[in-house]
Amino acid sequence: MRRTKQKEAILEVLRGTTSHPTADWVYNEVRKDIPNISLGTVYRNLRLLCQSGEILELDPCGALSRFDARRDNHYHFRCEKCDRVFDVDLPVDGEIDRRAAQKTGFEVSSHWLEFRGVCRNCQES
Repeated sequence: MRRTKQKEAILEVLRGTTSHPTADWVYNEVRKDIPNISLGTVYRNLRLLCQSGEILELDPCGALSRFDARRDNHYHFRCEKCDRVFDVDLPVDGEIDRRAAQKTGFEVSSHWLEFRGVCRNCQES
């Protein structure tokens, strides 16, 4: 994949946050360095970065996609009130993959797990 100024700026923004931002948030941050960048360019580059495996897209049904520069296999928590996404630093349970493979006969390479509930900030509000 060709490296462009836009892709580098998007990667820099994503690597500089743990907030799992939306494309609109990324766009507003990148515009601080590249004022003439279009929202379409940000969406296109996010898609390319996802396809190349450089970032993850967190895209649960019915919610806005969020993006994560952390590529290791890890879990997430999504707040049902504010829709923020947090990393959950628990060891990934490879036993789930083995059990799913055994049950289905499929070759399971990994799984995706997102916890849902109400974050601390929203509980206190």
